[in-house]
Amino acid sequence: MTRLIAALLIVVVCFCAYHLFRYWQTFEDEKTQRAAAAVQAESLPGVPPHLEESLRAAQARGPAALKQWLDTHGPLLRDPRKAWIELDYCRDVFRTDPNEARRVFQAVKERTPTDSPVWPRVQQMQKTFE
Repeated sequence: MTRLIAALLIVVVCFCAYHLFRYWQTFEDEKTQRAAAAVQAESLPGVPPHLEESLRAAQARGPAALKQWLDTHGPLLRDPRKAWIELDYCRDVFRTDPNEARRVFQAVKERTPTDSPVWPRVQQMQKTFE
């Protein structure tokens, strides 16, 4: 009987620990989402001012136009804004070409340092693209 009670206590402790961990994880997820929402794409450096209007037009035309814009103007762009634009492209193209979205996401993730203002967004999107 003592062994049964001990086993039951262990199960209860594990169950409580698991739920406590899940509860703590929701706060971490919310913190990451708030950090990602606090960053405005337009405030990030990396796109020359003369390309802003063409970028907005490409984003309005859809993922194919944005990809073409990135291919054309990619060498002129710098991170963190380039990473943000590529994450937008990943989000938009995921429905039609998930492999392309994962490839681009992985490239962005590998080159983005953890202290970048884009990093919280990478963490937020990671579950979708991996």
